[in-house]
Amino acid sequence: MSQMALSPCLKCLPCTPHHNPARSFIFHQASKPERVNSSNFPRICSRNPRALSAAVSSGTSKFSFEYLLLETLRREEDGPSALELFKWASRQPDFKPTLPIYQEIIQKLGNAGSFNDIQWVLDDMKRLGVELDEGTLFIVIDSCAKFEMYDMAVDVLDLMRDEFRVEPTTHTYNFLLNLLVDGNKLILVENVHSKMLREGVVPDGSTFNILIKALCKDNRIRPAILLMEEMPKYGLSPDEQTFTTIMQGYIQEGTFDGALRVWEQMAAAKCPWTNVTVNVLISGFCKEGRVEEALVFVQEMMKEGFCPDQLRFNTLISGLCRIGHLDHGLEMLDLMLQKGFDPDVFTYNTVVAGLCKSSRVKEGMEVLDQMLSRGCEPDTVTYNSIISTLCMENRVQEATELARSLTGRGIIPDVATFKSLIHGLCLSSKFSMSMELFLELKTKGCKPDVSTYNILIDLCTEGKLEEALELFKDMESSGCSRDVVTYNILIKGFCKIRKIEEAEKIFDQIELQGLSRDQITYSILIDGLCKSKRVQDAARLMDQMVMEGLKPDKFTFNSILTYFCKAGDLKKAADIVQMMTSSGCSGDVVTYNTLMKGFCKINKIAEAEKIFDQIELQGLSRDQITYSILIDGLCKSKRVQDAARLMDQMVREGLKPDKFTFNSILTSFCKAGDIKKAADIVQMMTSSGCEPDVVTYSTLIQGLCKTGRTEFAVRLFRSLQMKGMDLNSYTYNHVILALFIGGKVKEAVRLFREMEGKGISPSAYSYKIVFRGLCSGGDPIGEAVDFALEMMEKGHLPEYSSFSMLADGLCALKMGKTLVKLVDKIMVKAEFSDREVAMVMGFLSIGNFTNGLTAFGRILDSRSPRKG
Repeated sequence: MSQMALSPCLKCLPCTPHHNPARSFIFHQASKPERVNSSNFPRICSRNPRALSAAVSSGTSKFSFEYLLLETLRREEDGPSALELFKWASRQPDFKPTLPIYQEIIQKLGNAGSFNDIQWVLDDMKRLGVELDEGTLFIVIDSCAKFEMYDMAVDVLDLMRDEFRVEPTTHTYNFLLNLLVDGNKLILVENVHSKMLREGVVPDGSTFNILIKALCKDNRIRPAILLMEEMPKYGLSPDEQTFTTIMQGYIQEGTFDGALRVWEQMAAAKCPWTNVTVNVLISGFCKEGRVEEALVFVQEMMKEGFCPDQLRFNTLISGLCRIGHLDHGLEMLDLMLQKGFDPDVFTYNTVVAGLCKSSRVKEGMEVLDQMLSRGCEPDTVTYNSIISTLCMENRVQEATELARSLTGRGIIPDVATFKSLIHGLCLSSKFSMSMELFLELKTKGCKPDVSTYNILIDLCTEGKLEEALELFKDMESSGCSRDVVTYNILIKGFCKIRKIEEAEKIFDQIELQGLSRDQITYSILIDGLCKSKRVQDAARLMDQMVMEGLKPDKFTFNSILTYFCKAGDLKKAADIVQMMTSSGCSGDVVTYNTLMKGFCKINKIAEAEKIFDQIELQGLSRDQITYSILIDGLCKSKRVQDAARLMDQMVREGLKPDKFTFNSILTSFCKAGDIKKAADIVQMMTSSGCEPDVVTYSTLIQGLCKTGRTEFAVRLFRSLQMKGMDLNSYTYNHVILALFIGGKVKEAVRLFREMEGKGISPSAYSYKIVFRGLCSGGDPIGEAVDFALEMMEKGHLPEYSSFSMLADGLCALKMGKTLVKLVDKIMVKAEFSDREVAMVMGFLSIGNFTNGLTAFGRILDSRSPRKG
């Protein structure tokens, strides 16, 4: 029975000679025992001193005294005290310690790690001729292993054979090998196994199982299988432990299918299984995330008499809930109750967390009620799952009430509880209440963590940057270390309000605080720089980012790409896309949408169409924005039929056109005067569930007015008012202009006054329309003069093209003085220079209205219409 034949798998372990010092503690000269007299006894024996003292003084039989001594030693927990008692007993007349007493004292000393005292006891046994048995050997070996003195444990074998003539058996070697495997001393395992074979000790099934366990522990599954296959050569068959150990090895290695193959091999060998094997496989299924398969396996095994234990129920329920199979998890919870297992707080917490994560908070609260009714006390984890979900669902009031009820149950809300509530209030933009709760958190003695601060600072960046900076300072005074996320939030806040210099200062602080900027830090600031038209600085910052070992992502590249596309520099935009590709960062649909929009903006629709086709070739899916951009571009290029076909394709691909898409096509049809098709688009919008908005109807009204269908436009306008739609000046302007064009001046002016009466501020274009209409409408000229004065009071300058018509009318009616006064008021409002005023008034004062008005008109037109 050679070593190689038995253990081909272990030959690859490094085989180093076993370290055997000249004399370990086992061979040290034992010190002489301390002399203990009977007066010391009451102090030494704390458990049963009177009984033993009485036994000695009354001459009780050896048997009774030995029994009392053994019982007293067993009750004594302190090793040194037990040894003193033993020494005292050894000095009593006619008393000779027996093997059980020696074993008990060795056990006590071993538990205390008193190995020198163990040596003294062994020497005393030898002196008195007390024969050791295998049990004593086990006690000494186990004591060494407890204190990780594995070399010493191996030396015990030689000591027992050389000093006490106790030959180690297969059982002895198995005991030692198992301790070495549990201690992960695999080289010593090889040495002891080799020694076992050299000494002719025959291995049994347990030996093989222990060696297989050692190999599996070292993730050497193939050698373990080879060793199992050699068992029949020695008349041994693999048992459940053999197969199960290899299954565990495969699971530990992450090759669960290998474990299933061993399970099939075990079944083929007709090796009986127990719950241990099945539980190992259940754990393996769950570890691999194959919880559904685990459930099927359990159901099959239950038909054969298997019943999961509490741990396995917990594992299954946890796994099912984590992958979203909550109904199966709840069924398993019911089964657990039927089988007489009481779910613990861990099991319930898993179920509650799973339900809450799936927005089934009502059922989560029902499980909470079940916990309470079964006497299982929920903890903060249970409540935090429910509170967090309620807050995410904007049910902050309910969450707050639940949180306040915790103290009544003796549960103290923790930082996570407060954090959830604060986050919920922040989501509802309730800044004041968030801060109140934050202060309460601090007064309750809970120390806010960095994520709590970050939530509040993030809320503050929405228009409350001063408060955000105060919280930022408070972190330092409260001893809460900021993380890179804190700085990122502030940088984002400053970029949002275009305070880029402040954002750059925060960016520089990160490194000074000993933190490392991350990819998000750079991307936020690069985006801010691009939006502030500092694209060269953004490019330099991206170079710095790369030098620091950070890789720009799609967001980073898209920020710079967007800048160039908005600026109409499509060549540089294309260079950015090329740079993305060469750096291994594939563009996403946002990248291609941005490029398409850029090409459409400069009316290069053919290029945009190429990008549109390229999206699919890149393995990406076009989204609603993709189609809307190209449809709008086609419409603006007067290719409305192509745009309509593209919208049909969009619908076929399962994408829903939005108002922007419909309005683009609607505008094209209206501009082309095809009102029927425009009306069809509005009908299509409604039938597809996309409610037309004020822009839609304003565009349609404009189309009706443009084609001379003013009456229909007015009807549609009035019907929209009756429906309660909020119309704007843009809508009114179209109808007012159409009425003026149709010669309905009074109706047009009345509609203008109606707009004012409804609290809708007329735009500069509104005033332009009415003024021009009054000047050319043939109505009393005084109304036009009054309106000119009114519009100037509202901060709007009249256009000279319209004013010239009024001036002609005033001149024809010999109202020169009125004209001069009106011109003077306009020049004041338009802030003419003194020289300009002098020139105009010089002509007008001598009645040279032609030259005066020409100079006036030239200067007035050079002034952009503006609010005064």
